[in-house]
Formats: sequence, structure tokens, C-alpha cells
Amino acid sequence: MATATQTGGLSQSEAFARIRLLRSPNIGPVSYAQLLARFGTAAEALDALPDLARRGKDAYRPAPAERIEREVEGVIAAGARYLFHDQPDYPALLGELESAPPILTCRGDLALATRPCVAIVGARNASAAAVKLAREFGTGLAEAGFTVVSGLARGIDGAAHEGAMPATIGVIASGIDVAYPPQHEELQERIASEALLIAEQPPGTEPRGRHFPSRNRIIAGLSSGTLVVEAAPKSGSLITARLAGEAGREVMAIPGSPLDTRSTGCNRLIRDGAVLVQAVEDVVELLEGFTGQPRSTFRVAEGASAFDYKELRGLEWGEAREEGGDAVGRLLTKAPIAVDELIRQSGASPAAVHMALLELELAGELERHDGGMVSLSGGPA
Repeated sequence: MATATQTGGLSQSEAFARIRLLRSPNIGPVSYAQLLARFGTAAEALDALPDLARRGKDAYRPAPAERIEREVEGVIAAGARYLFHDQPDYPALLGELESAPPILTCRGDLALATRPCVAIVGARNASAAAVKLAREFGTGLAEAGFTVVSGLARGIDGAAHEGAMPATIGVIASGIDVAYPPQHEELQERIASEALLIAEQPPGTEPRGRHFPSRNRIIAGLSSGTLVVEAAPKSGSLITARLAGEAGREVMAIPGSPLDTRSTGCNRLIRDGAVLVQAVEDVVELLEGFTGQPRSTFRVAEGASAFDYKELRGLEWGEAREEGGDAVGRLLTKAPIAVDELIRQSGASPAAVHMALLELELAGELERHDGGMVSLSGGPA
């Protein structure tokens, strides 16, 4: 397995156990990190999972080892490698996210992720002028020393990648060995060979709707700023912009005609606090020496749908399970409530509350929402 993992300090058995832990039911980025912190190794955490999930209707079974063996073989066959969250070449900005992917698969030059990164995203059915602009911005930002990050979608994404080559990172919603969209198969292979291709999903995974918000958080997380070139009101690009704002990164947008619906998303972003950008120099000036204090004031508007953390199966962890579990269960309803409020009202320790939430999640009875909110399953998004 060393070919696939380049474990760098991790034993092969622990690297294998980490992959297996992350692929187990109801385990996501936050729970994975907290389980490792609690038990020290993924092997120990795997042994503890069935007991932690005992309140569920069915016996809990971690991901089968045979399935992980096939996955590792798939990564090797694709010419890819695993990248773990605590390895030196894991992208530092991405690692700042609470929901940072614990394990990625990648092909290409990881040094590109250590340079200043800027995301360029936008409409799939973009206008010819916007596609040209995205390509020019990609070229200009690469020449200025930035790595351009995007999602390999049609339209703006593809143009930004092409303009920035080879200083570009493609983040895909599929497995590392699956080309999507099919029209970009050649571009995806070129990025993997000459630049950097990153995937969170296991090899062989076809992209599904829920994978795209997860991919978008990686795009935003890698970058000190996200530039939206053209976007309709419900464009997925706006999800990336929102996630960038939530992460404390710059949000930028190129304005367009109010008569073109493909410009509505960008114009609204600017209205809501994104920085208006008209030239490559504007982006360079904004992002050079980025200190984590964005000038953009764009944040999620009041009443807007929050990022759905249940897509990531995010979980929490605590150290004690003896106190407070029943009290937490009685306090929960299908209406989201802050974890801090549960701690105050239950009278239990934070560790006990987090443990109770973990048990509920493993049993499929809890949903986790943005902003540290939780609810019983089946409530509003």
C-alpha cells in the first residue's frame, strides 16, 4: 500500500485503518478527527465503534476491510496517492476548515497547493464573453504567481483551468479515476499529468448531487479568495462563494448586465458585500499578502439555506458517556438547536453532550447543521 499512500511516518496498517474508519457508516470529517484525538489511532477507534453505536436498531459494522483493499488497488491503478490530513504536504489553508477532508486522493504536483491559491468559478452555460474573461483571468493570475483552483465543470471552470495551465488545481466530485463531465476527459487527464487533480470520493465513484457541495468546500478551502465570473441566481458557484465567506476568505465577483440572468448571481454577491473586480490586478491587490482578514463583507444572508453538513456526515466526540446522554436526547427535537445551548440546558459536561450526540448520529437519529446546530433526523434543512 506504500505506493498509494506514501505514508511518510504512518505505518501501512494505520493508514489502512484510517481509510477504513472514514469509509465507515455515519463517519465524517469532524467525527474522524475527534475519534483520532480520543483514541490515538484509527485501529483503536474502529474497535470502539460498535459499542458506541449500540443504541441503534442494527448492529454497527465498520467498512469491510475487503472493500478498502479494492479501493487501495483502485488508487494505485489510477496512478494516484492518498494524502492524509496530518501529512506535511496537506494544504494548510484547507486544513483550517472544521470540515476539511481527512483523506484526499490526488495526482500531480502537490507543490501547487503550497502557492497562493485563488478559486475561479462560474456558470456552466456561460456566455462567450465570460468564458474568454475567465481564461484571461486564469492566465493573468498564473503569471502573477497564483495557483488557480476550480471544479472542472463546463464553461467558466474549464476556461479558468485552460488559461492557468499548468498552475492550476482541479477538484472533482467523482473518484480520481472518473472523468466528469465526459467532455473534459482530456482536460482532466492533462491537469492530472501537468498540474494537480484532487478528489475526496473513493475511486470508481460517479458524481452525485450531494458530492458537489462537498467539492465546492474544498475549492473554497484551498483558496484565499474566490472569484465568481458569471452566475445565475441558483448557480452552484454561489455555494462556493458562500463557503468562502463562511471560511473568512475573500469573495469577489465580476459585475454584468442586469439584463442578463447569467449576471444576476454576481450582481447580488456584490450587493451583499463581495468585492467588485474588473481586472486581474484587482484580484492580485486584494490577495497579495492575505492575512485572514478579508475586505469583502459577504456572508450568508439572513434566512438563506445553510451548508448542509449532513452531506459530510459531520460528527462530534466527547470523552465521557456516563452522564447526560438521556438529558440530551430529551432536549432534542426536529428543530435545530445550538450544541452550546444543549450543554447549558442539560447540565451535563461538554464531553458527555458530545458523546451523546455521537451515539445518536451513529444510530441515524441525529442531523447536524451549519453553525454548530443539531436536530433529530427529519427536521428542516
